[in-house]
Amino acid sequence: MDKGKKQADFDRPELYINRELSWLQFNERVRSEAEDESNPLFERLKFLSISASNLDEFFMVRVASLKDMINADYKKPDIAGMTPSEQLEAVLSEVHKFVDKQYQIYNKQLVPALLENRLKITDGMDLSDKDLEYVDRYFDEYVYPVLTPMAVDSSRPFPLIRNKSLNIGALLKKKEGKDDVDFATVQVPDVLPRVLEIPCEDNGICPRKIIFLEQIIKRNMQKLFLNYDIITSAAYRVGRNADLSIDEDEAEDLLKEIEKQIKRRQWGQAIRLEVPKGIDKKLLKFIADELSVEDNEIYMVDGPLDLTFLFKMYKLEGFDHLKEHSYREPQPVPEFESGENIFDVIQKGDVLMHHPYQTFENVVKFVETAAVDPNVLAIKQTLYRVSGNSPIIAALAKAADNGKQVTVLVELKARFDEENNIVWAKMLEKAGCHVIYGLVGLKTHCKITLVVRRQEDGIMRYVHLGTGNYNDSTAKQYTDVGLFTCSPAIGEDATAVFNMLSGYSEPLGWNKLSLAPLWLKDRIIYLIRREADHARAGESARIVAKMNAICHKDVIAELYKASCAGVKVDLIVRGICCLRAGVPGVSENITVRSIVGNFLEHSRIFYFENGGSPEFYASSADWMPRNLERRVEILFPVEDKVLCDKLWNILDTELKDTEKAHVMNNKGVYVKKEAKDGEKINSQKIFGEEAASLTRKFDASISRVFIPEMSPEAKE
Repeated sequence: MDKGKKQADFDRPELYINRELSWLQFNERVRSEAEDESNPLFERLKFLSISASNLDEFFMVRVASLKDMINADYKKPDIAGMTPSEQLEAVLSEVHKFVDKQYQIYNKQLVPALLENRLKITDGMDLSDKDLEYVDRYFDEYVYPVLTPMAVDSSRPFPLIRNKSLNIGALLKKKEGKDDVDFATVQVPDVLPRVLEIPCEDNGICPRKIIFLEQIIKRNMQKLFLNYDIITSAAYRVGRNADLSIDEDEAEDLLKEIEKQIKRRQWGQAIRLEVPKGIDKKLLKFIADELSVEDNEIYMVDGPLDLTFLFKMYKLEGFDHLKEHSYREPQPVPEFESGENIFDVIQKGDVLMHHPYQTFENVVKFVETAAVDPNVLAIKQTLYRVSGNSPIIAALAKAADNGKQVTVLVELKARFDEENNIVWAKMLEKAGCHVIYGLVGLKTHCKITLVVRRQEDGIMRYVHLGTGNYNDSTAKQYTDVGLFTCSPAIGEDATAVFNMLSGYSEPLGWNKLSLAPLWLKDRIIYLIRREADHARAGESARIVAKMNAICHKDVIAELYKASCAGVKVDLIVRGICCLRAGVPGVSENITVRSIVGNFLEHSRIFYFENGGSPEFYASSADWMPRNLERRVEILFPVEDKVLCDKLWNILDTELKDTEKAHVMNNKGVYVKKEAKDGEKINSQKIFGEEAASLTRKFDASISRVFIPEMSPEAKE
């Protein structure tokens, strides 16, 4: 009975944080980096831009989902006890405050700081005649030919306004004729730069000046409507429901169905309207009525719409001194620097890589080498997101051309990468690769590559497993870990994974890998319960888990039980966390921290103390329902002691971070961690230095080994 009572206690909604509100807290942590004056000024611009981009996606997917549930009259509460209507009301209230804060930072901190550094953002009102002449000439020569003004009247309905596009709406009145007021709109073309720098001809005495493209168009609007007087005009921006709805069971051709749905994404239901403060009320009402948006979906902002433009401003030349330079470039992986064949290196022992502190190039080289190695018989790989000009795609195509058996799972349902992945899938098929699209109803999110190679003593399977995508571009920005191994047990499991994905073959048992949605969730719960058993037995028990998000109620409840049993639980969760830390009688032994820094924390690493026999795992999966129940994911063990020490160093260093860590209190609020005794620890900088130190040690060891053996002739 007591056990049942405790289980019921863990079902209380107040023990959980709503997923959407938790995500908004995460984005507040991103935005807070824009306020942090210890960050270089242009890095602060970048963080504010990222917070705006994050918010766009949040609306297109999460807010859109809430609206869909409300429209479908879905009223089931979430784990925090909130119905979709209650969630939407709370979310929109928080977002309005969030956006107001974004523009406070922009207007009161960043714009003045830019001016202090001789960069002025102008609206055109304070420009000289010569400056205005340049702006108008730019409009006539470059902007005017691109624009398409669209009037709205009885014969011309309100046009379809594309998702996230910037537009200018205007109320017009004919110069001669009736007093009727007409509406017209023009899209600010995204084929032209959003920001124009006005040349300065006084040898650098004046500050550099930039003006927005929409300001240039507004200034010259009369040229678009020669027979009309412009009563008022204002920019506006629409956010739409962009979540794809695909019935895979009914789709005869999944690729064609997704292609069709992508085209519809631009025209989904309007769920957000951004306009400048001071917009004419009649103009606003006309736009809002045509788009069918409610009052709480309208955001009046004090500044330029769409702050993602700040990321483009980051690329302005001449401000390098206002950017971050204290982080190390990706370093070589010492194990691969000997010049040996990559397969020979892996045969000597497992290799763990920590990106972006260590280069991703070895992963690319792994596939490229396999593509041309005459002993390689087959290459199998899963692709979720890849770069725009992916060397891995090129290597796979080359491998097929060289007669290898190449099987590639391309996940067509990778959100906002669907179009890109369709292009790659078609290209790989033309190159002779066997392309598969995964399992019906599931996204394939695991990161795994299998190379089958013929050797003197038989067939050897080489495997790469990772926590991040096979994307050589984002690998420079995301923190991830990857493992190379030729373990026979993992090789057998890897073969089973691809057989399962390409057909209907599910093995009776697995050696080392745990897969979702089969039994990864059960494995995690087992590991948590095992720690609780150790604690009850008076043995050492601790869990340290690093991931992007945790919101699976079953897993959280098990962590609560483990905490009550005396297990010390330290969670490092970058984004969503629906667990409440430090609640008396429930989670007193649980800490939660989030690290938001120069790199996006993306790796999933798990430590279980196991009564003094620690176990380490890494995974492609977060502890979320979608990962554990609706995706193909892999949890893999790291067993080599040296590599386990490396993983522990990552976890331990992040637990000690005092510069970029935000710690959750027992009210569910995150507070920036303060350094004790002035000790400042930035885990990301430390990892960069450690990677460089490993490279220096390797260089030194090479010198000690080879220089004494060199002949005098070689030295000369």
